[in-house]
Amino acid sequence: MEMRRTAVVKLDVSDDQRDALYRTAEQYLHCANRTAAFCWNDDSFTKCKTNKRQVRDALYADLREETELQAQLVQAAIKRAVEAVKACAERWKKGQRVSRPTFTSETMDYDRRSGTFYRRKVSLATVDGRLEPSFVLPSDSPTPYERYVLSEDYEFRESTLRYDPTDDDFYLHISTRRYDSDSSEVSEDAGHQTVLGIDLGVNSLAVSSTGTFWQGDEYNHWCRELEKRRGEMQQKGTQAAHNAIQRLGRREEAWRKQYLHTIANEIVTEALDTGCDVVVFEELTDIRERLPQAQWHHVWAFRRLFEYVSYKAAERGVSVEQVEPNHTSTRCSRTDCGFTHDDNRHGENFCCQKCGYEVNADYNGAKNIALRYARKRTHRLRSSPTSGGGDAPVDVRIPGGMLNGDGFQRIAGT
Repeated sequence: MEMRRTAVVKLDVSDDQRDALYRTAEQYLHCANRTAAFCWNDDSFTKCKTNKRQVRDALYADLREETELQAQLVQAAIKRAVEAVKACAERWKKGQRVSRPTFTSETMDYDRRSGTFYRRKVSLATVDGRLEPSFVLPSDSPTPYERYVLSEDYEFRESTLRYDPTDDDFYLHISTRRYDSDSSEVSEDAGHQTVLGIDLGVNSLAVSSTGTFWQGDEYNHWCRELEKRRGEMQQKGTQAAHNAIQRLGRREEAWRKQYLHTIANEIVTEALDTGCDVVVFEELTDIRERLPQAQWHHVWAFRRLFEYVSYKAAERGVSVEQVEPNHTSTRCSRTDCGFTHDDNRHGENFCCQKCGYEVNADYNGAKNIALRYARKRTHRLRSSPTSGGGDAPVDVRIPGGMLNGDGFQRIAGT
């Protein structure tokens, strides 16, 4: 059985190193966007190029000439773009609305050759040669970095370097894997877990199974205001207006990221305060189709929020998972009911046509997301030879207590 873990480590970079990483990221994004343009075809998904070897053979030499990137980084950028185009082509094939992938986030993928790890630092390939920034590790031990990256039990897979504009710092997301042929991993994974479900939406950007709402009113208001200002500037058509639009775009992106960082921090805090070991989201693959009223900035916000919570939670020892989203909005979340029907949901309201349970629709969805993870994990553990015949110890955190195999359990003082 395979177990994957990700450790997030902050880098201590000098001004010169920061500049080198900026320029490396800029050239990496150039390679990725150039590859996406080469692979994409507006006429048909069947004409999109998705064979990594063929695309690499066609573009690799040109991209090496156009940039100062090391070979492994060029190949990583090509791989990222081809995988993105392939994913879009698959959704297009299903009749879903897609467009050519574009890459704007300052992130780079490093393998064993382009990124070498030492105990307190990392050696990264850049346009200025190899840089060796030190790690900024918390005082609490063992850290996720020590538990996974330095452990002999885990194998290094890859790492992603991400720039966070809110604090002007770079972070490494280091992916590791452990594979056990015996049952020891199952028994470790079978430890007691408490789950926090998160539902994403338009009116409420996020709702937790504990009943906490992160409203989208302010976010939607500022998105509309900034779009209005951008339209007014575009009508002028002057160079000054064009420069102002670019400045507005940079401020807008920084504001969006800061806003979502705040929500992500609060979600992680909610998980810690309520004793949750796992935060569960619905899969985001087809969220544009499931929420037809969502604008592009909503979909961007959902993906970025999941990304932020993933690495922030990992730093605090909380895992982040995803479950299939089908019927989470139309299923009754009462454990003694579970009736599923499209008529159960009317906008923001949920009313079960069978048992009469009435509640906010997004809150109902958050509970269903958490319950689906709990049921899925229970079934998997029941199927393992070491799990026995009893229920797996998984609880879903809701206001005032827990939901588990025995029903609702109230917690004193909540």
